[in-house]
Amino acid sequence: MMCRLCWIVLGLVLVLAGLGTWKFVVQGDTEAASDGRTAILLPPAERDLVLSEMRAFLEAVQQISAALPEGDMKKAAAAARRLGAAAQQGVPPSLVARLPLAFKRLGFDTHRRFDQLAMNAEQFGDPTQTGRELATLMDNCIACHAAYRIDPVTRP
Repeated sequence: MMCRLCWIVLGLVLVLAGLGTWKFVVQGDTEAASDGRTAILLPPAERDLVLSEMRAFLEAVQQISAALPEGDMKKAAAAARRLGAAAQQGVPPSLVARLPLAFKRLGFDTHRRFDQLAMNAEQFGDPTQTGRELATLMDNCIACHAAYRIDPVTRP
């Protein structure tokens, strides 16, 4: 009898853990948006953080784009490096839990691509190659904005 109860409790714990993993790792806090995208629902402070990071991406892209025709690869590398993996360190776990897995993957890959662009710009100093890397990096931005929007939480 006791062993059977243990197995039932273990089964319930595993089911709950699986549901929690689905909600907080895979799905996030989302709903279908009226424009066909997925709305990621965030409290104001976390929404502001995500939108601020996106503006920083755009500023870096502009700085890199301005540096390329000048051949200023140090400036391009510096702009990219600010948004590499190190920029992710201050993201609160509560925010990460609300983001769907595909959005997290795009975000992590974008930070990794900024690091790669910075390293290659410094190492090779080739504006054409860096421009191609920047265009590829921008594919992530386009994919993200096509699939997601960041909405404020409207429910308690």
